[in-house]
Amino acid sequence: MAIRALFPTLIYRKSIGGADWRRLNLELADECRSLAASDAAGRRWSARHYLGGYTSYGSLDRLHLVSSLFARLRRRIDAHVRAFTRALPYDLSGRALAMTDCWANVMPAGAVHSLHLHPASFISGTYYVEVPKGAGALKFEDPRLGLHMATPPRRADAPAGLRAFVDVPAKPGEIVLFESWLRHEVPPARFSGERISISFNYAWAAKARC
Repeated sequence: MAIRALFPTLIYRKSIGGADWRRLNLELADECRSLAASDAAGRRWSARHYLGGYTSYGSLDRLHLVSSLFARLRRRIDAHVRAFTRALPYDLSGRALAMTDCWANVMPAGAVHSLHLHPASFISGTYYVEVPKGAGALKFEDPRLGLHMATPPRRADAPAGLRAFVDVPAKPGEIVLFESWLRHEVPPARFSGERISISFNYAWAAKARC
């Protein structure tokens, strides 16, 4: 074959699984809304960095350690992260993989989460709790975009793997995983209700030896 694909960027998207995921989402939605109402420090941080919405990232960013409900979600996410790292594939023998950060996001219509990445992490992702019809997708940027220099624009019919930006639709009960260096954003959208998601990071460390 004359043409090969090199250096692929992998995205993992799958249902969280479990027959009770709808009940889990109802409980998570209640807890996220309670946080948005009671977390004064988070609201102040969001007013500066998360315009139009609420995130606990700047105040309560380890919810899996302080909430039994978020800890239950973390246990389900763990299995998906392990599957994703096997597909990448990284050598994690002798290394432990663990969730380090976990925070809630509540976005009404028009709220924006601008282009960013997750430094000091290995795997990042989002779990979708509530996604009203028309709510924004997760938009990924080609990590090579700044090196394209004199390249012409892609054709409108270019396959997703060769576009400068790719939208991954948000769906309740689904998890999306990606490597933490991949830049992404949530563009503004018009919809009724609130888009509720839970974001998280994973890191690795050498396993302790007895």
